[in-house]
Amino acid sequence: MMRDRLRYVALGLLAAAVLLAASFATTDPRDSVPADREAVVFWHFWGGRDRSVVDQIVARFNASQDRYFVRAVAMPGNNLDLKFFLSLAGHDPPDLVNQDDPIVADWAHRDALTPLDELAAPAEIEQLRQWLYPAARQLGEYDGRLYALCNGLDIRALYYNQTLLDEHGLQPPTTLDELDVIALKITPPISNEAASEKPGAEDSPSRFGYLPDPRRLWAWGVVFGGQFYDCATGRVTADGEPIVRALDWMASYSRRYGRQNVQAFRTGEQALTGASFPLLNDRRFALIMDGQWRVRDIAEYQSAARAAGRPHDRFGVVPLPPPTGGRSRAGWVNGNFFVVPRGSRCPQGAWQFMKFWSGFDGHEVEAAKSCAAGGWIPASPEVVRQAPFQAFLDTHPLFRTFTELAESEHQRPTPAIPVATIYQREIEAAAQTAMYRGVDPRQALGQAAKRVRARLAAVRGRRPPAPAAGGADASR
Repeated sequence: MMRDRLRYVALGLLAAAVLLAASFATTDPRDSVPADREAVVFWHFWGGRDRSVVDQIVARFNASQDRYFVRAVAMPGNNLDLKFFLSLAGHDPPDLVNQDDPIVADWAHRDALTPLDELAAPAEIEQLRQWLYPAARQLGEYDGRLYALCNGLDIRALYYNQTLLDEHGLQPPTTLDELDVIALKITPPISNEAASEKPGAEDSPSRFGYLPDPRRLWAWGVVFGGQFYDCATGRVTADGEPIVRALDWMASYSRRYGRQNVQAFRTGEQALTGASFPLLNDRRFALIMDGQWRVRDIAEYQSAARAAGRPHDRFGVVPLPPPTGGRSRAGWVNGNFFVVPRGSRCPQGAWQFMKFWSGFDGHEVEAAKSCAAGGWIPASPEVVRQAPFQAFLDTHPLFRTFTELAESEHQRPTPAIPVATIYQREIEAAAQTAMYRGVDPRQALGQAAKRVRARLAAVRGRRPPAPAAGGADASR
């Protein structure tokens, strides 16, 4: 029975591979490239309104020089990894990929990526390291080498409804204690009896001052002074004391309002129409942690209200408030970055386009235009200083907090280890069990850390061989 099941799984994977290979064969992105140009095949995940911004950047690059021609291929969905490794196995990878998942260490460990020091001289790589924000540099590093070039950061901060705070005589929080005071005043704790009832009871809260999100332990753990990985020892440290305290604080909200009530309220957000920002939906929250892309949502909400002659709430944003002894201007950061696959046919064309988009090597003004159009945090302070981006900040002042946070050394990405994606899932699952099932935070994190350590040890013990390269020499 088990053998039959494995055979069916294998056949399914083979069928998927054949279908994907067929789709590649019938839509060669190198077609229709000008005869005097070298094609740069560029895979990206952008869709919706951001895709037009990407297309404009590609068009500007293609018009800026006469050697390379970028062909952008949108790869939406969550099977980009499968497509990528199938392209490697078929000896026909793209020349460039833009990603935002923590895959750099994993792909580099498998020798599927071209290190940037094979594309540029040591002096240029050192200049790049100095040019990038610390967080942007960390997003591209693995084992002491740069494998990716960040083109935009994603940073979380605390949005607040200023109008709602004013109605309660409250000010935006600067410390964790002040955040708790705001949450309690706007939504007082409910009785133990009510907390144990099924969600939807009469006194179940319909609005919260603040609720921690289990996905954001990555941010609060850093704010509390913790680290998720010790680079000196190579040890996973998710069960360190500061991170345990952070999760216990997050779980205190579930104890205060009832685990079922909190989980049901969070689940209800998934039913909101469209991709609407929960802060803007019937004042569901007074404060919420989210990324810089919500500045655009707030601006559109306020603009629509003004056009319709309706009153609208005012909003602000502050850094995540630390506890006593914690870190200021701290949190979790991720972002978008470029990687060049092993076996790329045109790695130098990929390198030139990466620099154009990110702004490195004299392209800061072009990058400022791109970041302003997309509402993206630049990867370097040199881009932030350019006139097009400063004009964007003048129009969207809430965005300034995020660009200021980008300078902080306490903005930390997911650790750059080969099992980073697994690690991320394990931490989020541990936070859910503590917040929604009442598992002791120390126990939940200890078990998660143990599983990740075992996976990491297994991966490090069996480094895979390099995939067979196809196409032109990637070091040319």
